[in-house]
Amino acid sequence: MDGFREFYYTFSNINYNAEYQRYHFYVKDGKRMFFHDHRQVVEDYGPAEEKDRTRFGEFELTDAEWEKFAAFLIKGTARDRKENTDSGDSGPWLYLYRENYDPQGQEFYFDSYGTLKDFERFCEGLADSGR
Repeated sequence: MDGFREFYYTFSNINYNAEYQRYHFYVKDGKRMFFHDHRQVVEDYGPAEEKDRTRFGEFELTDAEWEKFAAFLIKGTARDRKENTDSGDSGPWLYLYRENYDPQGQEFYFDSYGTLKDFERFCEGLADSGR
């Protein structure tokens, strides 16, 4: 993962039972880090705000966890980022940032829907680890 800076996964809907989920992988001071933030508004409409947090944390990943994360990215494709103001969907939106590349980042696409779901389960497991 030469030149890797950070990767964002964000899902958000403001419909009934509004929900917001962000996973952020990044390198800080030579450490491979994971950040997660989940918010949910139960039986009401969003947006889900900081007061609605159900799970939140940040910690350094083990080498094995980082390697598993990297394996997900290696299978995917990154394309120049384009604003999609008319889509109106809940995501997830995936953005990859690399050193010496467009500061707006790139849109990221997993190789299959199954890989995306595996990635989501991987992130949920990290977030549930309680670190």
